[in-house]
Amino acid sequence: MLAPRAEYAADPDRSRGRRFAEPGSPTRSEFQRDRDRIVHCTAFRRLEYKTQVFVNHEGDLYRTRLTHSLEVAQIARSVARCLGLDEDLVEAIALAHDLGHTPFGHAGQDALNECMKPWGGFEHNLQSLRVVDELEQRYAVFDGLNLCFETREGILKHCSPANARKLGELGERFLAGRQPSLEAQVANLADSIAYDNHDIDDGLRSGLLSLEALAGIRLFGRHHDAALRAHPGLSGRRLIHETIRRMIGELVTDLIGETRRRIAEAGVRSIDQVREGPALAAFSPPMREQATQLERFLNAELYRHERVSAVMSRARAIVAELFERYRSDPALLPDEHRDRVSVLGERAIADYIAGMTDRFAVREHARLTGSPWNDPGAGVLGGASEAAP
Repeated sequence: MLAPRAEYAADPDRSRGRRFAEPGSPTRSEFQRDRDRIVHCTAFRRLEYKTQVFVNHEGDLYRTRLTHSLEVAQIARSVARCLGLDEDLVEAIALAHDLGHTPFGHAGQDALNECMKPWGGFEHNLQSLRVVDELEQRYAVFDGLNLCFETREGILKHCSPANARKLGELGERFLAGRQPSLEAQVANLADSIAYDNHDIDDGLRSGLLSLEALAGIRLFGRHHDAALRAHPGLSGRRLIHETIRRMIGELVTDLIGETRRRIAEAGVRSIDQVREGPALAAFSPPMREQATQLERFLNAELYRHERVSAVMSRARAIVAELFERYRSDPALLPDEHRDRVSVLGERAIADYIAGMTDRFAVREHARLTGSPWNDPGAGVLGGASEAAP
């Protein structure tokens, strides 16, 4: 259901521009260039070995930050196509939204934030912006990827007032209560659709969730029953995938319909009007209620499961111990990162740790402390090695 380009969509020919002026491309729009720069950057490749829910070495079939980002991008593009939004921009935002995530997912982020509290804390959304603005080193005349304002705006989904004040134009919306582009709003909700549904899949695969318990959750139960009515006798992985496929379809359809309704009600005619009004991309109230019930279930039964909690407790300790080792002896860092510590202090240490993959952090911790990853339920490290961040 392809919609014509909407007048309220972000227009690559009218972008607010890049931090450093560059000549345009004869073959790609500005937002296409942003997407391509993200796909080719080092931080994007490292997402392959960063935790989504399960630590990378626990199994090859679980989602990682990379596969999650690809799923978000697919959902976001589908929604954008139906709403007449810029698909390249929404894809760029989706692919870049987790570039600043630490190893070990939210556990690593929480540990690094605690370590960095005396020096401004750690926000993974702000770190994603640091990655694309400063930390990637691919171009001769500037640091970072030099992305368009609209892409950077979408990457920065959350930001504390203190940090927003330091970001100039990019931080103004957090202080003034304004909205980002509709492309950014859609990418944000595509993120929640993707992780709610693939976390169900991974939770079932791991044995931490059961079909019986999930069947009591309205959103899952309705589609599970519908799948069985349509395909009597269906079981196993086929039943799970059929149920999840139907759930994603309903969430996407609801998001498109409710967003269209809100756009029409608000009467927006430009991206500036999108930014000045209330959030327009949304689920309908009944769907939001069902999604919230599902998210509460996952939080209680999966994210706080004793096995996940035990692994993440170990992960938090690894991040905290790495930080203290590097802080007490910067000579332990590679040369380029040691040089950055002399200029940026502890922030350079946070940058280095945030860039690590799960398995590199585990190996580096073992090298510095002599303490191996010793959780018996966490699997065995394996796979090809990768260079240090």
